[in-house]
Amino acid sequence: MSENAWRKGGSKMFVALGSQVTVQDLLRGVVVQSGNDACIVLAEGISGTEEQFAVLMNEYAKRLGMTSSTFRNATGWPDPEHLTTCRDLATLAGRLISDFPEQYGLFGIPSFQWNGISQQNRDPLLGRVSGADGMKTGHTEAAGYGLVGAAKRGDRRLILVANGMSSMKMRGDEGARLLEWGFANFTNVSLFRAGEAVEEAPVWLGARPAVPLVAEREVVLTLPQSWRRTLQVKLRYAAPVAAPVAKGQPLGQIEIGGEGVPPMQLPLLAGAEVARLGPVLRLPAVVSHWVFG
Repeated sequence: MSENAWRKGGSKMFVALGSQVTVQDLLRGVVVQSGNDACIVLAEGISGTEEQFAVLMNEYAKRLGMTSSTFRNATGWPDPEHLTTCRDLATLAGRLISDFPEQYGLFGIPSFQWNGISQQNRDPLLGRVSGADGMKTGHTEAAGYGLVGAAKRGDRRLILVANGMSSMKMRGDEGARLLEWGFANFTNVSLFRAGEAVEEAPVWLGARPAVPLVAEREVVLTLPQSWRRTLQVKLRYAAPVAAPVAKGQPLGQIEIGGEGVPPMQLPLLAGAEVARLGPVLRLPAVVSHWVFG
């Protein structure tokens, strides 16, 4: 614990000056207690100084797709150039959950004690909203009271980002209301699984008469309940497909839309390889096509 970290104001883990703390306990201090001192100790341990760590934060943020964020410190301490957006925080939250599942469990710890001082987790959704398991609160004079919240019910995961609220009570009430609204008014619609055949296209002069058409990836849409009734899915491709056909070859596209549904297009791929008929078999096939159509 450096003097620089020890002297930092705001919320603290209350690590003693000059003491050593395990990384896991420092993470608990950051996550549960919102300890600015713990944030700076980790930053200095990784990069030498908090300023140099902020450079690393900006590089990492860009790799994550946080295109509207600029970080100047490790704590969120007010700085006119220290800026982010709700969208970027949602991106960060989603990657934290997916990339660090073992560490994410720290966000659900109800309290943590260090240096004889026990502090409650500041997340107002824990124990209040069914399935809530993180993440983080924040407050500055410029930004007001903010919250990144997350909850999971069954196979559905929702992430909430809200900011600019006037009090801790409003932060908790609005966070809980918005998460409950999200679970009640939206649903996940599974359209296709990756590699699952959605159609078969005839093949011209192929060793097999048809090739399965598959989606490039799993397609699960989160839609308002009212949009589910108007959802339309169309497959668009040219047939017959000329052999040979390589597995994974783009053959068309999936078009998703409908009244109120944002349009989306996804590649439609060949789900199997289809070789071209040899010369001996091609002639009867051509004759058959011209005679019978």
